[in-house]
Amino acid sequence: MILVTGGAGFIGGNFVLDWLNQSNEAIINLDKLTYAGNLDTLISLKDDPRHRFIRGDIGDRELIGRLLVEFKPRAVVNFAAESHVDRSIHGPSEFIQTNIVGTFNLLEAVRDYWNGLPAREREAFRFLHVSTDEVYGTLEPTDHPFSETTAYRPNSPYSASKAASDHLVRAWHHTYGLPVLTTNCSNNYGPYHFPEKLIPLVILNALAEKPLPIYGDGQQIRDWLFVKDHCSALRRILEAGTTGETYNVGGWNEKANLDVVRAICALLDELKPRADGRPYAEQITFVTDRPGHDRRYAIDARKLERELGWKPADTFETGLRKTVMWYLANARWVQNVTSGAYLDWVQIQYGEQS
Repeated sequence: MILVTGGAGFIGGNFVLDWLNQSNEAIINLDKLTYAGNLDTLISLKDDPRHRFIRGDIGDRELIGRLLVEFKPRAVVNFAAESHVDRSIHGPSEFIQTNIVGTFNLLEAVRDYWNGLPAREREAFRFLHVSTDEVYGTLEPTDHPFSETTAYRPNSPYSASKAASDHLVRAWHHTYGLPVLTTNCSNNYGPYHFPEKLIPLVILNALAEKPLPIYGDGQQIRDWLFVKDHCSALRRILEAGTTGETYNVGGWNEKANLDVVRAICALLDELKPRADGRPYAEQITFVTDRPGHDRRYAIDARKLERELGWKPADTFETGLRKTVMWYLANARWVQNVTSGAYLDWVQIQYGEQS
């Protein structure tokens, strides 16, 4: 079996569902269930004996140690993190605590466990740390995409805390020999995405006839990765990646935020037209840009393709259509996740325009 941390969040939850759809290997799923952790995502696993959910914090070294000894996983996949840039600007302390201190405590618990394994199991064990392309900073329009050797230049409290966690993982490999793998992914999108992020926010605001808020001029460029493609990459890296190595995971889909929003509007015009027949794009509203907003991210994922034979299966167009259709078909999940706390956050972040 494997231990997954943060497995009730967006990417972690998709990974758990995808893993159990592809394999009979059991999962111990540890999640703190903060605002973005949602057990509704895992409701289909309610009676599945291959999945055991435990509520807990990666910073709780004693709990992690007990779980490792009890369940004896062959791998740990670490998704657990505070991950929203805007929230990190308003309140960085939780990001420092979870992403840095939490990762340290998790690594120490895993190191103790790994040191006690028989030689064959020690050799086979893996610690997969899931990180972000934001640790690399920002790119100019003509710069080459981020590679695994790009220098770290984080520009937000979130990306700085993730960069620190990456450095800890690297150090635990080089100092203690812990068999780690690190991935740095581009912007994910897809089913079960918490609706404070751009794509689900735009879908839900559009359907609610609310403004579609776009920061600044909307020309910030991101490389978009369909979450199920990310899950397949992680499975492949866990299976065959070289310990101590970093693998960038990207979708080869650089898009400006404004173009993403317009594409969503066009899909909604087709799949669920407004009652008045007018285009959803009329709801687009430009809002004040956030502090330190990075202009462009782009991932060079050729190492992953060259060494492990992985490349994304979905284009941005096919992945976005699947995403919009999922949100249209899953109103109950949306209603349950958009609690009062979430609505308060949107009001703080975007003001009355949202």
